[in-house]
Amino acid sequence: MAESSQNSALTSIASAQVTLRLLLSDVPVFAVALALFAFCIGLFVSYGISIGPDLILANGRLYMLSGFALLVLDAAYSLFRNKPEEPTRFLLETYRNRLTSAPVIASVPAFVLIIVFMPFFSKLKSMIPLFNEFSWDATFVAWDRAIFAGYDAWQVLQPVFGYPIVTAGMAVLYHAWMLLIYAGTIFFLFYRKGAAIRREYLVGFFLIWTVIGGGMATWLASVGPCFVGPILGDPTFDAQMAYLNEANEKVPILTLHVQDLLLDWYNAGERGLGSGITAMPSMHVSMAMLFWLAIRRVSQRAGQFFFVFLILIWIGSVHLAYHYAVDGLVSVIATAFVWKLATAIIAGWDAFLANRDQATLRTNTVPAE
Repeated sequence: MAESSQNSALTSIASAQVTLRLLLSDVPVFAVALALFAFCIGLFVSYGISIGPDLILANGRLYMLSGFALLVLDAAYSLFRNKPEEPTRFLLETYRNRLTSAPVIASVPAFVLIIVFMPFFSKLKSMIPLFNEFSWDATFVAWDRAIFAGYDAWQVLQPVFGYPIVTAGMAVLYHAWMLLIYAGTIFFLFYRKGAAIRREYLVGFFLIWTVIGGGMATWLASVGPCFVGPILGDPTFDAQMAYLNEANEKVPILTLHVQDLLLDWYNAGERGLGSGITAMPSMHVSMAMLFWLAIRRVSQRAGQFFFVFLILIWIGSVHLAYHYAVDGLVSVIATAFVWKLATAIIAGWDAFLANRDQATLRTNTVPAE
């Protein structure tokens, strides 16, 4: 009995040491997230804007729902692979061990930061008109026309994608992109705890939404093709919107309803989760780019799939009138820079930990004189 208690105590100590080590490896993730939080809070306070718990709870529910869906899929796969004689007991034991393991426990702080984070971005996005006027649309129209020999990008895409059923499919895909934020991020959060790729993704996630989706979007404030008419009074894309509305009469185009919601929220001054209007850079493309950069290091086949997904999201962002083609181009370039920064941060921290461990080892192994 005493021996069993002693073994249990030793196991608990070892688990605690592993947890602390894993938390230490996540310090760059915590540091980047908290620094960005501090900046956002300071900005909100200066403008008298607050974030209530309702937005955080709403975002938390989305993450929990995504986590539950992944859990169900994983459980089904585990049952199929192992074919246990007692499925219920097998699942209970499997997930009790997993959920109480050091890697999962050590992931909880990062998970909390992620849940709290998106409402901050939504507030920041909706505040763009407070900092800068939407004055870049004409410039981006000109850039697109310079690239496409005098045509708007959507006109070049129209002969290939300008069919209601194709447009409807691209709209569904454009909505499915949300899975990257929730299910995709949960996957990386709990993927190989302590692995460099996991932490690079998380640092990149916080950086793209704040630096690209917040800072660059404010600097390059623009509304995008679907909103230049109702917000800026510019008829340049009336023909594109006419096509989308005609297609919607034949097959539902899901993005049109969302565009109407965004416009209503903009006119009402709403700053809730998912609100705010900004075209440059495209966060759809940026998030798809980040996910592809990370997932290709996990699986070559998944990397190929999500590269195609990235291209389709970029095309869809133009075809569905959310973005100019150059929005996606800038997003790809900016996200590549952010990825390089994230990998450098993690590599630097890991090198620091390795040097510290080596110094400690030398100190502990050198005999006293």
